[in-house]
Amino acid sequence: MHQKTEMGEDSIRKRKESKNGSTGLSVDSQAEDKQPVKATVLQKDVGLLSGICLIVGTMIGSGIFISPKAVLLYSGAVGPCLLIWAACGVLATLGALCYAELGTMITKSGGEYSYLMEAFGSLLAYLYSWTTVMVLKPSAFAIITLSFAEYASTPFYPGCTPPLIVTKCLSAAAIFLIVTVNCLSVKLASYMQNLFTAAKLFIILVIVVAGILMLAQGKSKSFSNAFEGSSSSVGTIGLAFYNGLWAYDGWNQLNFITEELKDPYRNLPLSILIGIPLVSVCYVLVNIAYFTVMSTTELLLSPAVAVTFGDIVLYPLSWIVPLFVVMSTFGSANGSCFTAGRLAYVSGREGHMVKILSYISLRRYTPSPALIFNGILAIFYIIPADINTLINYFSFAQWAFYGLTALALIVMRFTRKELHRPVKVPIVIPGLMVLVSCYLVMAPIIDKPDLEYLYCTIFIFSGLLLYYPFIHLKVNWARKLMRPITMHLQLLMEVVPPEKSE
Repeated sequence: MHQKTEMGEDSIRKRKESKNGSTGLSVDSQAEDKQPVKATVLQKDVGLLSGICLIVGTMIGSGIFISPKAVLLYSGAVGPCLLIWAACGVLATLGALCYAELGTMITKSGGEYSYLMEAFGSLLAYLYSWTTVMVLKPSAFAIITLSFAEYASTPFYPGCTPPLIVTKCLSAAAIFLIVTVNCLSVKLASYMQNLFTAAKLFIILVIVVAGILMLAQGKSKSFSNAFEGSSSSVGTIGLAFYNGLWAYDGWNQLNFITEELKDPYRNLPLSILIGIPLVSVCYVLVNIAYFTVMSTTELLLSPAVAVTFGDIVLYPLSWIVPLFVVMSTFGSANGSCFTAGRLAYVSGREGHMVKILSYISLRRYTPSPALIFNGILAIFYIIPADINTLINYFSFAQWAFYGLTALALIVMRFTRKELHRPVKVPIVIPGLMVLVSCYLVMAPIIDKPDLEYLYCTIFIFSGLLLYYPFIHLKVNWARKLMRPITMHLQLLMEVVPPEKSE
C-alpha cells in the first residue's frame, strides 16, 4: 500500500516543477513568500498552555452538565455518587500517567495506535485504527455536536423540546464549521480551543461559587443521610462508573498529537498532571454544588441539570448557563475533531488506511483529508436517532482498547527494555488499569447481555476482511484502482505526502 500512489506523487511533483519552471525556482519563489521554508510535515505548534487546554477542553464537554443524573441514578444516593466521581478522577489520572510514560517513550502521534503497533505488531494496531477511525472518533464527534445543538436550540422552544430536524441540522452545521477551522490552521484551532476552555472553566467557577454560597446559608439537606438507598449490585455500579468515566473521557487526547507538541518530554507529562486533577476537582465541586440546590429527585427529573441549577440560583441571569454550556460543548467538539484527524493521518501513513488520509495540505500544514473524512463520517452518525445507545456500546470498545494499551506498557517493560523512558510509572498502575478496564468491559455485558455488544465485536473483527487482502497481501488491482482516485483528490485538495522527518 505504501507504493500505491508513487505515480500520483511523482506526477504532482512534476506538475509543481512545471508550474514553477524548475524545482530550484519553486524553492526560491517559496522563500520570497516566507523566509524559512517549512518541511511539509505537521508543525510543532502546540505549547504547554494549549496542551492543558486541549486536555481540559476535551474532557469537560457536556458530560458534567448533562450526565450527572446517570451517575446518581445508578449509584442510588448522594454519597456513593460523589465517591464515584472522585474515583473516576483518580482512574483517569492513573490511566493518563501510563499514557505519559508511553507518549514520552514512543514520540509518535496517533495515541494508542502507535503503542499497540510497537507492542503487539501491526494487526492489533490495525483493528484499533479501523474501529476508532470508522466508529469511535466520528461517533464521539457526532454525540458532542448533537448535545451542543440541543442546548443551543432549547431557548428558542420554551416549554417543549426542539424538533429533531432543527438539532440535527444545527449539529451538522457545527461539524462543518469545526472541520473548516481545523483544516485552515492548527494555530487557529488551538486558539479556539484555549478560548472555549477559559469559558467552560468560568461557568464551572460560577456554579461552584454559587453552590458554596448556598452551603454557607445552611442548605445541606441532601448531605444529611448521604448513603441512604445506595445500590449494591456490581453491574449497576459498573454502569455508574461508565457514565462517570464518559464525562472524563478525553484524558488521552494529547497523545494523539505528540509530534506537534513543543518539547514533548516536558510538556506531555506536565499537561497531563495539571489538566486531569484540575478536571477531577471541578467535577466533584460542581456535583456538590448541584446537590446543595436540588434534591436527588429534582436532579433526576431535570432534562439538563446545569440549566435547572441556573434557573433556581442565578435568576435573572440564568441565561448565562445554557450559553456557556453551548460554548463548552462546542470547544469539546473542536478538541475531539483536532485529535481525530491525527489518528486517521497516522494510520494512513503506516499504510493501514487509504494513503490519501495521510497527506498534508501544502499551504496550511494541516492533515485536511483526514479531518474532512472524520467530519463526513460524523455527519452520517447524526442521522440515526438515539445518542445514548451510541454512548453505551461505544465505551465498551473504548475501554477494551484502553486495557490493551495498559497491557502494552507492561509487555514493553520486558520486550523493549532498551527504549529511553523519561517518565516511568510503577508497574502496579498499568496492572490496575488492565483490571479496571476488564471490569468495565465485562460488567455491563454480564449485567445485561445485549445483542448490540455482539454486533460491536463483529464490526471490530470485520476489519480483518479488509486487512488480509489489502494490507497483508497488498493486492495489485486495489492499487491500480486507487492510484487515479488519489491523484485527482490530491489535485482537488492541494495535498502532498508528508516528508520523512527522521
